[in-house]
Amino acid sequence: MELSIVITSFKEPNIDRAIKAIVTQIIPYDYELVVVAPDDATKKVVEKFKKNYGQVKFFRDPGKGKSFALNLIMKKLTGELIILTDGDVILGENSIKEITKVFEDDNIGVATGRVISTNNKDNMLGYWSHMLCDAGAHSIRQELHDKAEFLECSAYLMALRAKIVNKFPLDVAEDAFIPYIFYKKNYRIAYVPTAQVFVKWPDTFSDWVKQKVRTAKAHETLNKYAPDFPRVKSFKNEIVQGWHRALSYPQTPKEFAWTFPLFAARLYVWANVIADTKLKQQHYRDAWDRIDSAR
Repeated sequence: MELSIVITSFKEPNIDRAIKAIVTQIIPYDYELVVVAPDDATKKVVEKFKKNYGQVKFFRDPGKGKSFALNLIMKKLTGELIILTDGDVILGENSIKEITKVFEDDNIGVATGRVISTNNKDNMLGYWSHMLCDAGAHSIRQELHDKAEFLECSAYLMALRAKIVNKFPLDVAEDAFIPYIFYKKNYRIAYVPTAQVFVKWPDTFSDWVKQKVRTAKAHETLNKYAPDFPRVKSFKNEIVQGWHRALSYPQTPKEFAWTFPLFAARLYVWANVIADTKLKQQHYRDAWDRIDSAR
């Protein structure tokens, strides 16, 4: 089996770390590592790696956004299995090997890894990042995986069989829409917690809100293309299911005190999403939109 590993990036200051975390892994398959970016700074970093790692390639995209870039590169990849990740995250040791294992089962069409926060847990925003990764994303994905039900992937680390999806809309979350396509073709979506990806989350509240609003808006347009989409991320689901996961996570009085403002913050995020999408008709559009404090 041959792999095509794709890193999408735009002027990421730590792109060298993202590349190094992959090429230094023990990967039991032939692979190409394609770094997709519109900027010369990223190209220079890729060229340095290419001197020692011939499988590393650079693909220049026109800078119109991540989904636009993926739609271009997906048609050019040679691997039987495609692994997607980002230039602002670091894959954990053996993550490639771990996430590819599940595809020994022909019923698996797409898989995703476990997101780990690298933020310090000794402040409120840092604590929120760990709670949302652990009690939120990890807990939900593991539960849905165990039930063999539909689950949304993380764009930070997602693997999929080639030739099934070559193009998808620019105004939706690709980590939700791509699994949906496989789901409709009767493939299973797998969650692989041993395939870890380390992510830095925003350090300021304004950046935190900006990131969460953008992510939520990318899910609000899903019904436009998939009226029967089995929603996992929604305001209703947070209200019905989120509170008990959140309250089961804190271990100290300080963490309990930090948990309750998160409820208000999430309500504020959804209020912004509703105001933008329902009142202002400002829907999600694909674009490179940096969150500087998340670097």
